[in-house]
Amino acid sequence: MEKVGDAGVVHQPAPSDDVYDFVVEDVSKVFVGSTRVQALSDIDLKLKRGSFTCIVGPSGCGKSTLLRIVGELETATKGRVQINVPQARTPRSAFVFQEHGVFPWFTVLQNVAFGQQMASVGKKEREQNAGRWIAEVGLTGFEHAYPHQLSGGMRQRIAIARAFATGSPVLLMDEPLGALDAQTRMLMQEQLLHLWEIEQKTVVLVTHSIEEAILLGDQIVVMSARPGRVKEIIDVPFGRPRDFAIEASREFGELKQYIWDSLRDEVQASMRFS
Repeated sequence: MEKVGDAGVVHQPAPSDDVYDFVVEDVSKVFVGSTRVQALSDIDLKLKRGSFTCIVGPSGCGKSTLLRIVGELETATKGRVQINVPQARTPRSAFVFQEHGVFPWFTVLQNVAFGQQMASVGKKEREQNAGRWIAEVGLTGFEHAYPHQLSGGMRQRIAIARAFATGSPVLLMDEPLGALDAQTRMLMQEQLLHLWEIEQKTVVLVTHSIEEAILLGDQIVVMSARPGRVKEIIDVPFGRPRDFAIEASREFGELKQYIWDSLRDEVQASMRFS
């Protein structure tokens, strides 16, 4: 076990009966530059193994910062993150960002295989695995195409396939569908549901869409205006498998309204300080 200073990341092997991949305890984050900005304050959060957690909140409330702390791309100023995810050849977490981040000089196959290449997986194995995930996201036939030859939605599918192909047990997604048109976004939401049901990874998704959070999530974390705090954690009452039919239900509409009522004051507060 290791801890550095007042804030840190604790790694420990996951016992067989442990059910949480991440336990976030009293985490705060302050950025110090030309001005001092407190992004997060006293965050407590548990991420259950195999769950799909969605984080919603106003712009600038620290959602992305929290995701990056969980994924070990940022360090907390105070508090700790206990990580119970075993690490083998693959990273504990794979990221998908709003800007898909595919390499323009790589083909679709090379992009999807990249994570395993970095983990020193043999060429034949990684290309077979990449081919499987290319098929899962509906890009069969485009293996040797380059990103500039594809639509924005297709490039985002490359990024999602690459994240799944790493074999990482945790998938951290920062507005991965936010730049897509409405129709493509719906198709990608269906795709994500399908892939998650196959793999049962632990997923954390940051989104501004309440509808998306309800459709995809097992739990929804509602955050306050900056400095971001956990205002409320809502269990989504819809079972699995899940599809767009739930959006026509009274329960969906009521939950959407409840979340918006919880968010409205926070969004207004964030607008006053933006």
